[in-house]
Amino acid sequence: MSRRAVNPSRRLADSGTLPFSGAFPQKSRTSPLLSVGLLLLGGFLLIAYSYRGSGGSGSMKAASRIGEVLSCTSEVQQAIPILKKAYGDSMRKVLHIGPETCSVISNLLKEDDIEAWGVEPYDLEDADTSCKILVRKGIVRVADIKFPLPYRAKSFSLVIVSDALDYLSPKYLNKTLPNLARVSTDGLVIFAGNPGQRRAKVSELAKFGKPAKLRSSSWWIKYFVQTGLEENESATKKFEQAASKDSYQPTCGVFHLSLSQ
Repeated sequence: MSRRAVNPSRRLADSGTLPFSGAFPQKSRTSPLLSVGLLLLGGFLLIAYSYRGSGGSGSMKAASRIGEVLSCTSEVQQAIPILKKAYGDSMRKVLHIGPETCSVISNLLKEDDIEAWGVEPYDLEDADTSCKILVRKGIVRVADIKFPLPYRAKSFSLVIVSDALDYLSPKYLNKTLPNLARVSTDGLVIFAGNPGQRRAKVSELAKFGKPAKLRSSSWWIKYFVQTGLEENESATKKFEQAASKDSYQPTCGVFHLSLSQ
């Protein structure tokens, strides 16, 4: 699935000059101290300008994350203990679908009572040795999720998806969502979107190509209903209770779904 990047610093690069440059009168002779002072002031103004342009009214922690890839897949790994509490025995046989699935599967396999498999929807160009071993064993597969998954119906108790559906248009979602539900017995958990903060690293632009479609929770809920899925209210309640107890606050939208009866 090809995607194209957006350069968050384009506003500054396009101007070719620093903010407020030329705002001070030129003198034929400028003292060294004045020159240094002007340079420091210009640097300070540039930092303030960039910070304001990226929504700098929030905390420093939030601001420091603006340029990062805020991955829902990494959030899945943080949420594994919460998911175990919410789903219990339904976590016995898990399929994860999303980028960096090798990392997720490795963590799931560390749990004594979980069997796990993964689908990497993008190329594994920079896979490490442990990931290559998982691929060689057939535990992780590379597959385009716009087409039927290479698994029989109800092969897994739970299917977890992250950083994959955000890049699909409704045309492909119409086929992909029922296909994900087909291979699950107890439902789906979908980690989607990272509202207002999603940026791709330059090194990943060739893989992703175009930006994710940051859809709202209400959009997703409406779409799930249209495709024959409904909220798993029991799992949602248990997940929220466990998350609250462990002080876990997901930054991605987390949807607990099952097939409509």
